[in-house]
Amino acid sequence: MTTDLTVRAAVPDDAAGIARVHIQAWRESYAHLLPAGSLAALQQGPREARWRAIIAAATSDIWVACAGPDIVGWASAGAGRDDDGPRARELSGIYVLASHYGSGAGQMLLDAALGDAGAYLWIAEENPRAFAFYRRNGFTPDGATAVHELAGTPVRILRMVR
Repeated sequence: MTTDLTVRAAVPDDAAGIARVHIQAWRESYAHLLPAGSLAALQQGPREARWRAIIAAATSDIWVACAGPDIVGWASAGAGRDDDGPRARELSGIYVLASHYGSGAGQMLLDAALGDAGAYLWIAEENPRAFAFYRRNGFTPDGATAVHELAGTPVRILRMVR
């Protein structure tokens, strides 16, 4: 594993790399939650276009973790999307490729996206690795749960707050 890991704010040209990581990380992280066919059907083009629009809109902060020139993770945070959000800021996504688990990329992304600020996030209830990561970073479940569709599959999610 490379040691030249950096984190920086995303730019529009990062959309392809973010989309690639988004798809691969879902396939690695959600294989136990989503049908293999749904994960296999995820497409680069539409996801890349969506990321290009998200970055251009500048309504949330997007960060990328890079190993050399390659994007290996990303995080997104901004104003909470829930009317009854327990904090003003929401971590709306953070993903790191499995090949970079334990590299510090996830921590660097979380620190860039939130610092020490209070925030909340929603997490798949059956995602023990992510749950442990957020617990180590001061997040605790607040009792709120919901069902969210991921790639067309209903998944039970819970809210964590710090």
